[in-house]
Amino acid sequence: MNFKKLSAIAVLLFSMLACNLSNPDGGTSTPEVVEPEPTTVPSEIATTDPTEPTVPSDGPAIANCPIFPANNYWNTPIDSLPTHPQSDAWIDSIGRDDAFHMDFGSGEYEGGLVGIPYDVVSGSSVTSYSPEFYYPEESDTDPYPIPDNPSIEFGSDHHIIVVDTDTCKLYEIFDASFADGQWFGGGGAIFDLNSNALRPDTWTSADAAGLAILPGLTRYDEIEAGEIKHALRFTAEQTAGYVWPGRHLTADPDDSIPPLGARFRLTADYDISGFPPEMQVLLQAFKTYGIVLADNGSNWYVSGAPDERWDNDMLHLLDVLTGNDFEVVDTSGMIVDIDSGEAK
Repeated sequence: MNFKKLSAIAVLLFSMLACNLSNPDGGTSTPEVVEPEPTTVPSEIATTDPTEPTVPSDGPAIANCPIFPANNYWNTPIDSLPTHPQSDAWIDSIGRDDAFHMDFGSGEYEGGLVGIPYDVVSGSSVTSYSPEFYYPEESDTDPYPIPDNPSIEFGSDHHIIVVDTDTCKLYEIFDASFADGQWFGGGGAIFDLNSNALRPDTWTSADAAGLAILPGLTRYDEIEAGEIKHALRFTAEQTAGYVWPGRHLTADPDDSIPPLGARFRLTADYDISGFPPEMQVLLQAFKTYGIVLADNGSNWYVSGAPDERWDNDMLHLLDVLTGNDFEVVDTSGMIVDIDSGEAK
């Protein structure tokens, strides 16, 4: 008996039978189709629109959440935009000859971490609190998921920043403190990281400009990846008024003083080739995405998250930068809607 031939015939017959079962037109034996029972999704978890992107294809992200859509103001290059007419005056106001300072690093300074830390949590696994704010009229009052022993910025601002990976929402608190089981703060803001929505006009946030803090932080993971894909946050002692996408002011507008929300960039002809590769990543971001005036503070202080991988000596190489190496960008052409962070 030819077993090979017999085996081939068996395989052929089995294949024909499988085809008839899977194709109603191919035979009389059709498997029964059982319709599943309709499933009701609890309202408390049915909060994500399936048409919304969860992770941007080309924008920054943290823990599977976008840090705003890829077309958000923070994530849009500005290297080809024109220079603002007030560029010289605003740079003079902050300090043309004043040095830059990377306000982040490794280790501690005077007993606290250097930079603005943040926490990433699953909101369903930590306790949520309703903080008491002393600026409640411009604060979001929904519960804030805050882990035990959260990371709090060392220094006067005491920011708490939390990303909830369950909802891809960002929670930020200014001047946070805890006593007798209750969180307190100056103000709080909640941002949907899948949305370009801005704060209501004239509202502050945990930052003076009314913007989110997290998207403007320099993170070491980005240096390691070889590219920073967003603008960075910086401070200046004196600001006046605000411009899009800023929503809040600390002083009345003055043409000679930069407004909150203004965007600056390192000039295109500044030679970055002599810096270490890690610092070239940061410097290129200064050119491509620029820096955003987000808060009142020390002049030309650029914000970042603390990380033990930072080389503080290397960061100090950027102390050679001065205001004279930068220019202000005219971002008016980026606006799609004055009440949206979407950018052209």
